[in-house]
Amino acid sequence: MKYVSTRGMAPTLGFEDAMLAGLARDGGLYVPAEWPEFRHSDIAAMAGLSYEETAFRVLRPFVADAFDDYQLMDMIEGAYASFGHAARCPLVQIGPNDWIMELHHGPTLAFKDVAMQLIGRMFDAALTRSGKRVTIVGATSGDTGSAAIEAFRGLESADVYILYPHGRVSEVQRRQMTTPADSNVHAVAVDGDFDDCQALVKAMFNDHAFRDEVSLGAVNSINWARVLAQTVYYFTSAVALGAPHRPVSFSVPTGNFGDIFAGYVAKRCGLPIDRLVIATNQNDILHRTVASGLHAKEGVSPSISPSMDIEVSSNFERLLFDLYDRQGGAVVQLMDELSGAGRFTLSQGALEKLRAEFDSGRCDEEETAAVIAAMRAETGLVIDPHTAVGVKAAVDARGNAAVPMVILGTAHAAKFPDAVEAACGIRPQLPPRMADLYQRPERITRAPNDLGALQGLIREGIRA
Repeated sequence: MKYVSTRGMAPTLGFEDAMLAGLARDGGLYVPAEWPEFRHSDIAAMAGLSYEETAFRVLRPFVADAFDDYQLMDMIEGAYASFGHAARCPLVQIGPNDWIMELHHGPTLAFKDVAMQLIGRMFDAALTRSGKRVTIVGATSGDTGSAAIEAFRGLESADVYILYPHGRVSEVQRRQMTTPADSNVHAVAVDGDFDDCQALVKAMFNDHAFRDEVSLGAVNSINWARVLAQTVYYFTSAVALGAPHRPVSFSVPTGNFGDIFAGYVAKRCGLPIDRLVIATNQNDILHRTVASGLHAKEGVSPSISPSMDIEVSSNFERLLFDLYDRQGGAVVQLMDELSGAGRFTLSQGALEKLRAEFDSGRCDEEETAAVIAAMRAETGLVIDPHTAVGVKAAVDARGNAAVPMVILGTAHAAKFPDAVEAACGIRPQLPPRMADLYQRPERITRAPNDLGALQGLIREGIRA
């Protein structure tokens, strides 16, 4: 299995090198050179398997010879041993043919744990084998950062710097990043929004001298391994609901487009997915793109679903690569237009391909709160604001009632207690293992929205 850049000007790499590289040297994102095919019989054979066994079968063709079978299974089993549910990503029924897939049973109570716990082990194994050390820099709108810090804390092979927008994550999200005491992990509060943080990370990767000097690595969903690991739960949930013998649809709360792109990957590999619903909050650039074909920045407004307060959805570039028949030059032109004019317009052919695979929906603040209240009243479930956005989009996009609809439940409600309590009157509590989170001392580094200042901070930190 080989990996190519969406911009067509970077070297073709194997899985391990693509994982360690993160962003391609031409500024693009790595994707498989071709999609492996899971036959009807392959998918049917996943019925009744554990999450770990299914993960092994799904990941095996993508990982190729980077890890042998024993190493891969050992990493998978270790990754999910700490999850608080035997099914790892269980389904909960909320309607006649509607389900929430709970992705919050990992150590930091968000779906990012599903990928990050595995990637931490993959990074450590690869780096230990080579004797190398990396400096991981990532941007987070809330959940990626805590999941990355939890996965990499204490590892000898990596220093981790997570940039988050100061004042724009929930208190629980912040404390999960700032309370680990391990010396190799650092939470950096940047004066700006998530898009600023993400732009700083990309700028560091595109500064090749700095990238090589500090051995830069990435764990944001710009890293292909992140998207790959998230593909697994599309298979486990779909098979539990009858695939491959019937199709299943998914509604995905969407910020950086990585989680829903994982669903697209599953579909390209043969999983019978009917519709993929892009669920956006009031920061709805992707919903507007599906509606009109115009992808235009209009600014980011803080919301009660902060992990979705994103305007430059990095992984959308991976989809554009396919929409434009894998022509890297076309992707470069679109990204240049977005960087310069703040917008681009999809060709008619690309827009038709987008609409053939995806629906979309928008959910504002009042609607998000109303969904949280309704879910509590109708099902007894207390859901977080991001999951509520997914529920609203699923209702609006519901097509064939005979096709199961799975909403990705991306976070535990206790990560956003103020918003949830305001919506339904119930203040969700943290699990016992995290009950002392508010009493743990914090370590916070404040930084300006300035590339040079952040590069200096990282240089100083890794030399300490």
